[in-house]
Amino acid sequence: MNTELISTEHIVMIVTAIIIGTLARILTVKEDFRQYPSYPNGYLTNLVTGFVAAALGAVAIPALMTKNFVAVTFLTLAIQQFRDVRKAERESLKDLEKSEYAQRGDAYIDGIAKTFEARNYFALIVAFFSALTMQIVHSKQIYIDIIAGLFVGGIILYFLKRFSKGKTIGDIAKVEQGMIEVKDSDLYVDGLFVTNELGSETAANLFQNEGLAVVISPNEQRFRITLDHFGQRQAALFEATRTLGLKRYHFTRKDFENGRVVITFVPIIRDVDKLIEAVKKTPLLESVKKNKDVLKSNMFGRE
Repeated sequence: MNTELISTEHIVMIVTAIIIGTLARILTVKEDFRQYPSYPNGYLTNLVTGFVAAALGAVAIPALMTKNFVAVTFLTLAIQQFRDVRKAERESLKDLEKSEYAQRGDAYIDGIAKTFEARNYFALIVAFFSALTMQIVHSKQIYIDIIAGLFVGGIILYFLKRFSKGKTIGDIAKVEQGMIEVKDSDLYVDGLFVTNELGSETAANLFQNEGLAVVISPNEQRFRITLDHFGQRQAALFEATRTLGLKRYHFTRKDFENGRVVITFVPIIRDVDKLIEAVKKTPLLESVKKNKDVLKSNMFGRE
């Protein structure tokens, strides 16, 4: 029985592409101010799935070159695997909702889960194009192939990161400290009525002495569509309480006249600069973003 062994050059190609693809996943897994993914288990899960994605992308070119078309069909399994990753991430975050200071909300959870799925595609695509580059260059000096694959993989990762980079609240609005005022059981921030739920004198004094508030003002009128969305406001409130902790009470209200959004609560750590920064860096949710050019062209269009 004849057994066809994989060539040395294909082994080098696969290993190199896997390493480059895995590095691409490592570079996109970073623990930011939101403290997610958690260390170390969150890191491990994402790095392992990134390695698998890189391996699938790396073997595609050698499989085609050796006419092993059955192996290429494993790419379809990768798509299902990454969808399962997104599903598992969504379910995990939803299970944590009741234990958080403030809930993330379904819209924010969906955005996080989709982002983690997309990062696995990064590893697959970078590994695929790295292997393809090495096959095209096919130099007599193997290190030239490796350098070429690394160079092209880096370029592909750069453009993928630029393409997928989302905006934050700070890109579309001003975030400034709000002045808290308590009148009897009523709470006001910069003159905007927030709530009348401060029924006791203790609650009123707590908010007056320890409470913090920020006011989000849209840079343009059209940005009110995003900021007025409950899911977006819930995401901003979550990041605020997650950053500073929550001692008691949290509220978010919107001004129907000029589109201002108020976020106020009594934090554990009273640091207004960190609060402003957390709100500014809250991602804009994909489910609420609107393209103004598409809106203009399709506003009165017909299917």
